[in-house]
This record gives sequence, C-alpha cells and structure tokens, in this order.
Amino acid sequence: MTPEAVLTLAHRAMFVALLLAGPPLVVSLVVGLVVSFFQAATQINESTLSFIPKLIAVGLTLVIAGPWMLATALDFLRQALTNIPSLAG
Repeated sequence: MTPEAVLTLAHRAMFVALLLAGPPLVVSLVVGLVVSFFQAATQINESTLSFIPKLIAVGLTLVIAGPWMLATALDFLRQALTNIPSLAG
C-alpha cells in the first residue's frame, strides 16, 4: 500500500465524516442561537429551554437526512471494501 493510497483513503474518510456530521451540527448551532436570542430577550435562564429544542431539532434532522447519510456512509464503505484487493497488491 503506497503512501498516496493511504492519504487518499484518509482524505476521503475525513470528507465523508465531515459530510455526515455537518447537517446535525449546523441545525444544532442555528437552534442554539435562536434559543439564546430568545433567552436574552425574555431573560429566562432555564437550562432545559436550550437543551430540549436542540434535541428535537437534531432528532428531526436525523429523521429527514438519515437515509441520505446512511447511503453516503454505505457508498464510502462499499468503495473502501472493493478497493482492498487493489491496495494490498
């Protein structure tokens, strides 16, 4: 296995990981900002008020984007497994 092949595989793995982690993280960030603005405007300091909306939003994101995320992960795994013979030789 050449160093170039290892770097290519690692680059692709990191890109897929970033691609899969992006939607839930972005949704959590946006919902957190909205809830923070709401808490600052109303001066409500309840910790569950910031946690529950983020939990619900990330759950909905996973339900909506889940099939795409699973397909992306499976495509990467399928490509990695089918390339094993060419990398070993």
